[in-house]
Amino acid sequence: MNPPAKPLSGWRVLVPRGGKWGDGVAATLRGYGAIPVIAPLINFASADNAEALSDALGRLSEGRFNWLVITSATTVDVLVSQGTTIPATTKIAAVGETTAAALTLAGYSVDYVPVNDNSARGLVKEWPVSAHTSGGGSGRVLIPHSDIAEPTIVAGLADLGMDVEYVAAYRTVGVPVSDQIKDDVASGKVRAILVTSGSVARQIAAQLAPLPDGTVVACIGPRTAFDARGAGLTVHTIAESRSADSLVEALVEFASRA
Repeated sequence: MNPPAKPLSGWRVLVPRGGKWGDGVAATLRGYGAIPVIAPLINFASADNAEALSDALGRLSEGRFNWLVITSATTVDVLVSQGTTIPATTKIAAVGETTAAALTLAGYSVDYVPVNDNSARGLVKEWPVSAHTSGGGSGRVLIPHSDIAEPTIVAGLADLGMDVEYVAAYRTVGVPVSDQIKDDVASGKVRAILVTSGSVARQIAAQLAPLPDGTVVACIGPRTAFDARGAGLTVHTIAESRSADSLVEALVEFASRA
């Protein structure tokens, strides 16, 4: 008797990020029978104003901030590359479990991660009451993140009475995909595309749209789905949480229902 077919058997799935993340997702996809196609659509470059970043991180090391808010693993890489020391008096908030794991791996202690919504909106909504009420030590907050990041956290924490400073830690840049990838997407050979951020969604729209009607678009969370729709993409399934496993699970569930 032949074993039952896996839910993504024969599906070619575009994975829009490389590195350890892309390799991990590819391995998970293979476990469900898929054929992963790793095609990085974005990359990260040094911030334009390196002096401003160096100054902010220097003041961070001096203990001038009560909170450091980290929104991506890429920012963690920047902290490590700059040899940033974070004093014990500065608490660290991570936007989600993936970012928190990257901080921990780099040797930093994480004090706060939103529980119900791993997103910028969730971080603000679930921000600890003691951090912004009278006597709670609101102090100053440093938020180093992408040059194109939306001001959700900056504005949200400012509304809570925090003294917030933003600095660009890196630039997000598009990466051209190969003609082979474009042809495979256009012909429908790529059955599904994973969308991990608004930046990725915009690159998909710019480089690969219009997508064939049968191409499934899976987004890593509601915010990314919102950005994908804003870029003109049709969203078919949305991960419940902002994690790689949840994203793949959402695609598996969709395929199982199809």
